[in-house]
Amino acid sequence: MESPAYRPEEYHHLPDQPGVYRYYNAAGELIYVGKAKSLKKRVASYFGNSIGINRKTRRMVKEIDRIEFTLVNSEFDALLLENNLIKKSQPKYNILLKDDKTYPYLLLTKEHYPRIYPTRKVIPSKGTYYGPFASVKGMNNVLELIRSLFTIRTCKLDLSPAKVAAEKYKVCLEYHLGNCLGPCERLQSEEDYQKDIEQAKYILKGNLGIAKGYFKEKMQEAAQSLAFEVAQRYKDKLDLLEKYQAKSLVLSQSIGSLDIFSIVVDEKVAFVNYLKIKDGALILSKTVELRKRLDEEPAELLLTAVIRLRDQFQSEAKEVLVNIPMEEEIGDFQVTVPKIGDKRKLIELSLKNALYYKKEKALLTGEVQDKKNRILRQLQSDLSLPELPDHIECFDNSNIQGTHPVASMVCFLNGKPANKEYRHYHIKTVEGPNDFASMEEVVGRRYQRLQEEEKPLPKLIVIDGGKGQLSSAVSALKAQGIYGKIPIIGIAKRLEEIYFPEDSYPIYIDKKSESLRLLQRIRDEAHRFAITFHRNVRSKNAFGTQLTEIEGVGKLTAEKLLKHFKSIKKIKEASLEEMQTVIGKDKAEKVMAKIIEWRKSS
Repeated sequence: MESPAYRPEEYHHLPDQPGVYRYYNAAGELIYVGKAKSLKKRVASYFGNSIGINRKTRRMVKEIDRIEFTLVNSEFDALLLENNLIKKSQPKYNILLKDDKTYPYLLLTKEHYPRIYPTRKVIPSKGTYYGPFASVKGMNNVLELIRSLFTIRTCKLDLSPAKVAAEKYKVCLEYHLGNCLGPCERLQSEEDYQKDIEQAKYILKGNLGIAKGYFKEKMQEAAQSLAFEVAQRYKDKLDLLEKYQAKSLVLSQSIGSLDIFSIVVDEKVAFVNYLKIKDGALILSKTVELRKRLDEEPAELLLTAVIRLRDQFQSEAKEVLVNIPMEEEIGDFQVTVPKIGDKRKLIELSLKNALYYKKEKALLTGEVQDKKNRILRQLQSDLSLPELPDHIECFDNSNIQGTHPVASMVCFLNGKPANKEYRHYHIKTVEGPNDFASMEEVVGRRYQRLQEEEKPLPKLIVIDGGKGQLSSAVSALKAQGIYGKIPIIGIAKRLEEIYFPEDSYPIYIDKKSESLRLLQRIRDEAHRFAITFHRNVRSKNAFGTQLTEIEGVGKLTAEKLLKHFKSIKKIKEASLEEMQTVIGKDKAEKVMAKIIEWRKSS
């Protein structure tokens, strides 16, 4: 049953019964979900004596505006409800299980002559989903096995009785290859087809023993009837099943079905490995990362992982092995910490996987950061820069025969493009095709703006061009009073020459150097950005000129259309009604008539 909401100061009114409590902030956002044997005692622990409560928990308590709860019958019910609420709402103070992959499933469709196919979208109304599979390869192996053992259709035809009876379909190549028995032409009954589906279900659930028994029985029946060719086909399928099972890590048939979990904890995160054992065979190994939110104890983190991963991978095992004890009593399955024997070896295997994942994660994070800094340090050395160039800006001009001159500036932070910092420039003070003057204008405008807004200046400026463009950029820096404060270079395309101000001789960086590749990448990005902008401007102006040639349509009308529809393509695709809302009925009719004329002539 649901209860009314309580204010934080009314926590002592909560019942002394098991349930799930929810904390909301003043904005009505769910910020924490918790479970408890006794709601009254558990919630009171947050609002009583603050000694022993960590800083993050105290911060959460300050945010609580109201408390809601749900009563349940047992602590295990509370555990399941808590998991569902966390999964649905992702409250910001609950443990985050970091695993953003969308796992593949095999779907057994709910239709006449059901199909089995892979999908990443779960829509329950479509049928029964099996999985998720931790890898596409593992899923494909299961699907390939099923299609090798059974004649299950792969087509998407609607094989409803009415359509099949109407003889709407013809058998395809799969029928002639022996992979399908032709239900589309009523060559196989739905009852016979369903027998294969029932056996396929056992394999999808991991119960290979039942499928093996079925083929063994069929083989013996065929042999007794002296149908030796049929018996051989069943034997081949039985061998295929056993070969597939041999690929799994078979541990011991006596172990049965188990779930094994181990946890290793870091300062801010925990790593949990999950091994799924089905009928003595290891069929799944998965390691996930859990981010702490409130300095949770390892046992609490492990319990969260156990509930969520068992739910995600649809485990029905009645025994769970863990490497640390958990205080909570869980009624649906037994939790043990094995000390000796085969089960202890399984815990050690799981722990080995968790430790390896932790090590790899640390190495990967360090390597990525180290590689990024290594290239920047190399660039710093190659160019003799006073500081690490973790903020680089590059400029380029673009015009064709002096028309529509524009420029671009791209920004790289820590060796990566910072797209939000990119800038386009229309050339305002230069007439005709003058790259040098255009460069001086945009560099001056950029750093005048940065100084006015008191934003940080870059550690390196790159000019796409040789000595001429570089000299113009230097003049702009001098005008702003910052020449000498920011290193600036020019890079010429032909031989990748690097020019420095007031030095007529270029330097050359090793063609295979990572630092040169970074400069080339920045230069090419600035060029791409400028060219794209120039094409857009040229296209808009060309179309704008075409529009103004229409009688009764002037420059203002053309600008209104471009401002509203954003692109030429959208203007040409717009309806008359849409145009009328922007420029009125009379002008819209004239523009639309012209657009129709252009369409016919193109």
